[in-house]
Amino acid sequence: MNAIQIMNNEHKYITRMLKVARIMSKNILNGKEIDYDDFDLVIEFIKNYADNHHHKKEEDLLFNRMIENLGEVAEKVVKHGMIVEHDFGRLYVSDLKIALEKVKNGDDEAKLDVIASLISYTHLLERHITKEDNVIYTFAQRELTKEVMDLVDKECVEFEEKNSTIRDKYIKILEQLELKYL
Repeated sequence: MNAIQIMNNEHKYITRMLKVARIMSKNILNGKEIDYDDFDLVIEFIKNYADNHHHKKEEDLLFNRMIENLGEVAEKVVKHGMIVEHDFGRLYVSDLKIALEKVKNGDDEAKLDVIASLISYTHLLERHITKEDNVIYTFAQRELTKEVMDLVDKECVEFEEKNSTIRDKYIKILEQLELKYL
């Protein structure tokens, strides 16, 4: 399996979690109590799987090589597109944590902020994943030399081997949440 296939597969898991997150938001909208433990699991998945595991590979292994080897066009697309969107995702998760804490402390209106933050995150990531799968990854595969892509593949596979327990842990959490919410 090459780096792009690995990252495409990770997108599938992230997209599945986005579906769970939407249902959790809908439940709040429909007046159900917030299950803080489940929200903690979603946040943990986002931070440790989507961001630290997946986005780290993109940023450190693929995007940096694109900037180094493809110049200004790649730099604009990566730094002013993909990285900015990763940062917006981090902001939405930070806002989500703050809103959940407010609700815990009795601020019922902050439920709106929980929903807004989580739905903003899902919308952002849905569009972001589509761009990466259909444009960025294709661009990288087409424009980077075979040697550079081979290096990215090698580093990505090594990263996966070193971090397989992390990957497996978060896929298991995803599956548990899917059983409960879907």
